[in-house]
Amino acid sequence: KVVKENGGFLRLRVDGGGCSGFQYKFIVDSEPEEDDITIERDGAKVVVDESSLEFVKGSTLDFVEEMISSSFQVVNNPQSESSCGCGTSFAPKA
Repeated sequence: KVVKENGGFLRLRVDGGGCSGFQYKFIVDSEPEEDDITIERDGAKVVVDESSLEFVKGSTLDFVEEMISSSFQVVNNPQSESSCGCGTSFAPKA
């Protein structure tokens, strides 16, 4: 809520690395970039660049609360062949 009130948004980015080859990165940002795609639902705004979108197209973004932490996670990613136990890295389908 505070991020939204200050003109910010959540950015989802896919970077190389992690134990499965690629990893999801969530960043609070306020500056859109030229190749960004904005997705809005129920008052929430998420921004994804075109390259990252290819790796997460069709996925669900969820906020998961556990005993020791809370975080955004990409779940049910149809572009992923496998993912690691931590849920932050994945191997894309060939």
